Order: sequence, then C-alpha cells, then structure tokens
Amino acid sequence: MTNNNNSRILLIYTGGTIGMCRNSSTGALQPFDFSQLNSHIPELAHLNTQIDVHTFNPPIDSSDMTPQLWINLVSDIAKVYNDYDGFVILHGTDTMSYTASALSFMFENLTKPIILTGSQLPIGQPRTDGKENLITSVEIAAAKRPDGQAMVPEVCIYFNWKLLRGNRTMKHSSDEFNAFKSFNFPNLANAGVDLVYHEANIRRPDPTKPMRPLMSIDNNVIIFSIFPGIREDIIRHVLTTPDLKGVVMRTFGSGNAPQLPWLKEAIAEATARGKVIVNVSQCMQGCIEMGRYSTGYQLKEAGVVSGRDMTVECAVTKLMCLLSQYSDIDTVRQMMTKDLRGELSEQVL
Repeated sequence: MTNNNNSRILLIYTGGTIGMCRNSSTGALQPFDFSQLNSHIPELAHLNTQIDVHTFNPPIDSSDMTPQLWINLVSDIAKVYNDYDGFVILHGTDTMSYTASALSFMFENLTKPIILTGSQLPIGQPRTDGKENLITSVEIAAAKRPDGQAMVPEVCIYFNWKLLRGNRTMKHSSDEFNAFKSFNFPNLANAGVDLVYHEANIRRPDPTKPMRPLMSIDNNVIIFSIFPGIREDIIRHVLTTPDLKGVVMRTFGSGNAPQLPWLKEAIAEATARGKVIVNVSQCMQGCIEMGRYSTGYQLKEAGVVSGRDMTVECAVTKLMCLLSQYSDIDTVRQMMTKDLRGELSEQVL
C-alpha cells in the first residue's frame, strides 16, 4: 500500500449524531463546524491528505433519508468524480445500511472508495467514537495500491474498527459502538495497531470500462414480514395496491411461509400480474433455499424470486434500482438473482 501523499478526499456531511459538538459556554449540543475540521481534529493533518468538505443544507436526520437524496448524493459525487481520489460520507446510523446498499447499485464500475461512517456519540463528547471512525475512513478513502489504483474501490461502511461491504451490512445495535455487522460476508479490512486489508474480499473494477452513475430510483416497492396469524385481507390489499411493482417478503428461516392456500394463491396472482416478489430471511445470517422444505417450495411455485443471502436493506434498494432501469419484469427478476456488486454469495448447488 502506498502512502496518502497528494491524495484528495471529498467529505460529505449529510447529518447525524457525528456532526454534533458541545458548546463550551452553554453546554448544549450544536452542529459541528466542518469548515474548521482540521482545527477540531488535528490528527487529520498527519494523513497528508487534502480534505474538502461539502455539507447538506440543512443537514438531515438519517430517518429522513429518501431516494431523492440518494440521487442527489450520486449527482454530487459524479460531478467531481475525476477531481478526488475517494469520498467519505458522514451519515446517521439508522438508515446508513440502506444508503450504502443503494449507492453500491447506483455506481456501476466504481473505481474509487465511497466510505460511509458516523458515530453513536456526538463528535464533541469525550468518549465519542466519531473521531476514530472519521479519521480511519479518510485514511481508507485515500489508500492506494502500489500500482496507484484505489485500495478499496467499493461503497463501504467503516465503523468500530471494521470496514464492511456496504450492501452486506445491517445495523444490529442502537447502543453499542459495534453498531454494524456483515453476517454473510467477511470484513474488507480491520483496524488495530495496523490497518489490515483483506484483499481477497475486495472487488476490483474493470479498468477498461468507465464509471457509470444511475440517476433514477423507482420506489414503488414495499417490505412485509410473514408471521403466525397473518391476515388474508391485509395481504391481498397490499398486493393489489395500485402502481406497486415490487415486494421484499421477509420469511421464516431458509425461506418458509405458512401453507395457507389463500397465501400461495394471492402471491401467484400478484406475480402473474407482473409484481416482482423477492424472498429474504428474517434471520440475520444464512441463505434462502426455497427447495429445502415444502413450506418454501410453495413460494417458488408461486413465482417468488430467491433473495438468497441478501439483507433486507440490500434487497429493497437493489429492487428499486433495477425497476428504474428495466421495464421488462422478467429481466428484473433475473437481475435480482445475479450478483451485481458483491451482494450475493456464490450459490451452492
């Protein structure tokens, strides 16, 4: 790995806990002034990296994140893509996995790092995790291989000493510094005394193809969970919603659902009408295998697509992106089962 000399990073602050600090006079929390980044976090000077800052105006709580804001982020990065070696996005933790997943599909053939990070405590508090998360995210975004290519040309989340593929993550804790996990794919890097990259886990772009941004999202989708006692009238109402195009259905275990004749019928009718229904597990770890039990095979017979080991956040954002790109529903179904950005593990036959 080469050093970070002459690297240029764009830091984008969208909002979130990390962007707060305590007023020394009043003791109240107030927005952090990122234009004074180096004076607040002098450790950044040791990275020998130029950091430019772009701040959402106004900053948003991550609960207010929207597909349009994803498009805005993609547009902001695409406009200056050739001017920077990497990008760091400061983001609230509640929807960070959704944003990381969406951005992974909205950048085709990404050749530079886009690292999302945040914190559980405001950056101005003594025990904050924000400083380390920010400093190391910048270091990773600036890191290059000996041939000059980016060390990690992916959309990632860095949090609590771990670099994770963005579309493999989920927030699993609201009160631990170790807030994010990637249950079905190993870490891309670990930070300790040394910053250790696991290069075999990192995807590499095709150097002969240009980066292509996607500037559209189709959010005519819904997520619903199967549970004991699920009602026919509610499910039929959902599946016949006007303009609904896609459903991410969270099922039991390896992709199972109650053997209710009306449920299979309602799903089969929906898929026949052109709805794309994707099966993901309610379990945090493991894979959908609809052929394992009859309770799962019935869904396969009804036209449900296997989400394999995708997270809910990944499945719904991938579906949004594909629906915006393809008008042919069979193509969308096929692409949902194809590994596009490292979101799917190799299928075991």
